[in-house]
Amino acid sequence: MSKFFRYGMVLALFGVLGLGLQAEKTNGVAQPLAPQPYYGEIAKKVLRVLPNMHLLQYPVDEALSRRSWTNFVNSFDPDHSFFLQDDVRDFRRWEANMAQVVKAGDVSLAYHVHERFLQRLEERYIFVTNQLAKPCSFTEDEVYTWKRKDEPWPSTVEEQNELWRKRVKNELLASLIGREMDKAAATNKSVNATNVVATLMVNGGGSATNSLVDPPEVMIGKRYKQLLTIFQDMDEEMVLQRCLSAIAMSYDPHSDYMSPMRKEDFDIDMNLSLCGIGAILRSEDGLIKVMEVMAGGPAGRDKRDVRLIAGDKIIGVGQGDGVLEDVMHMPLTKAVRKIRGKKGTKVVLRVIPAVDPSGTATKLVDLVREEVKLEEQAATSRVVRVTSKLGTKTNVGVVRLPAFYGTMDKRPGQDGFRSATLDVARILSHLNTENVSGLILDLRNNGGGSLREAITLTGLFIRSGPAVQVREISQIATLTVPNSDPTLAFRKPMIVLINRASASASEIVAGALQDYGRAVIVGDTQSHGKGTVQTVMPLGNDKYGSIKLTTASFYRINGSSTQLKGVASDIVIPSLLEGLDIGEDKLPGALPYSQIEAASYIPVSDMVKFVPELKRMSAERLAKNAKYKKYCALVRHVKDLSDRKDVPLEITARRKQMEIEKEMRKIEDDALPEEEENGMPKKSKEDDGVVFEEATNILVDLIDTMGSGDLPLETEGDLRTRMMRIFGVTPLEANHEN
Repeated sequence: MSKFFRYGMVLALFGVLGLGLQAEKTNGVAQPLAPQPYYGEIAKKVLRVLPNMHLLQYPVDEALSRRSWTNFVNSFDPDHSFFLQDDVRDFRRWEANMAQVVKAGDVSLAYHVHERFLQRLEERYIFVTNQLAKPCSFTEDEVYTWKRKDEPWPSTVEEQNELWRKRVKNELLASLIGREMDKAAATNKSVNATNVVATLMVNGGGSATNSLVDPPEVMIGKRYKQLLTIFQDMDEEMVLQRCLSAIAMSYDPHSDYMSPMRKEDFDIDMNLSLCGIGAILRSEDGLIKVMEVMAGGPAGRDKRDVRLIAGDKIIGVGQGDGVLEDVMHMPLTKAVRKIRGKKGTKVVLRVIPAVDPSGTATKLVDLVREEVKLEEQAATSRVVRVTSKLGTKTNVGVVRLPAFYGTMDKRPGQDGFRSATLDVARILSHLNTENVSGLILDLRNNGGGSLREAITLTGLFIRSGPAVQVREISQIATLTVPNSDPTLAFRKPMIVLINRASASASEIVAGALQDYGRAVIVGDTQSHGKGTVQTVMPLGNDKYGSIKLTTASFYRINGSSTQLKGVASDIVIPSLLEGLDIGEDKLPGALPYSQIEAASYIPVSDMVKFVPELKRMSAERLAKNAKYKKYCALVRHVKDLSDRKDVPLEITARRKQMEIEKEMRKIEDDALPEEEENGMPKKSKEDDGVVFEEATNILVDLIDTMGSGDLPLETEGDLRTRMMRIFGVTPLEANHEN
């Protein structure tokens, strides 16, 4: 296995961390920028490394140039509202040869596009300022198209002004309704509709507000002033960063050029000991998107109704009880520094909920900064007593694993050594004494972790054989489970629970257990679909920065890649994540799915033959479940919201939309856990949902079908397996070779 694969393995399974293309405010210079003399050498190095070291080794040709050009122009203007069509036609002179020009050491095109964007941004700031000074009515029947990434750029200034008039109006309306909802929630009183309309009829003189935050028109004006200042204060390095990152991301969305400043921030992001909220963030279209909420962090431990979840977008940050600061369009690294802070201090976030990406409503989430605690990332378990269709009581074990954690710099037996595999093994030993008849391994929201732990944990359920295949540029390696213990930790029927946030190491384990016929997979249509390994490589001189590129990919033992398609559930019980833009297949330019030759392995059982009947029984049960019907309505509603491109700008229609949102959220509240007599919840909200409830029923059906006894070891009485173990081939293969 190459050194690049070994060095990149920690990055591969860390999760779905991404750093977007954002400008940095650095030196306060507001003048035309030009590249430093040595930037040409950096560009040449990047364009030498990418086609040679990236897994797919795309050549520097016209196709690569067109992808790079699209990435670069959209990095400035993702919603196609700042540039005019004339600007884009001007930029098209580089569309077919951008990568070749940069490979030759010429990065001047990046500074030309930056200067034009700055000009358009200044024009838009003036327009917004003038628009905010005018009276604004919300009685006209009109809509605003907020999702514009596939829309054409405006053809004229007049068309652009009309677009921006609606844009500003939408921001005012969203801000004002959001404040009224915050006030209503705080006082637990309904808001008088007449007062709302009166408040919404605002003008440049300011709207009535007793809060600490600025009036909406002042806040929005500051937001665009902030965006203008960021770009005016960009230095040459940030323009180069944007250009070379666009080219790197034309290979795949996880590859990136990292300038010296970006590399420093990347190293900080990989250090989990820093105090913060415990979430992995990514810049997306000027917003800070929550990609993953980490178990053991403040956000992960938060069980309130209004809390941070994957897919949320942070638009404001406040310190303690101070004024909320707008972070829209702010560079990710700068926004993250505001979210981080001293342990024990409070941070307040204004968030666009994942269930309403249009921004019609926002929510406030307050968290106390703490370190991500490994102990709270650790595996947990419990025993659930379920009644089968035959009326008998059955005990099933539940193991929830938030991450594949493992101490990399210590060995077993040393102080401080931790291992997800060892923790789960101890849990399984205890569950065996509890006489459980089956097991649910809950990998929902598990974003990955240590590859070593993924392989060894698979070995708790598989006696021997391959766990995953890894493809690099020049070789394919098969990684096998350790064969040090002849016994298995658990041999009874089991289900693996996944969702769209189950990534990397989770997909390796779920895929292996599915391929071996060891478990039935239940959950979202598929897991996250990240099946690639990233490696960070320095470019020589420290001032040249580094490049992060994809150097390897994972394949299941059946030869299928986990990239893009992830692991498909045998029985689909969708979560709310199913309807959101979460998953590798939602990232532009993601590497395609592929296949290689299957590894030699012997299945433990044939779970496939049981799935049709399990599906039928589950469907019959859910058809009678009123709570599940309401839950499905919520899932569909979330999907509809995610797909919706337009929002109403008329107050009655907008408030009607808000009322629908309230009603849909009540459905989610119905899934809250019941209370014990002492007022404490029985279990976490996540575990008490309809997905988990039905998963336990499916497991009981599986137990009734297969029996509650131990599954046979694959080596018992199987000549084919013994031949494979001794000679590496089955009898049929041996005869063929002879």
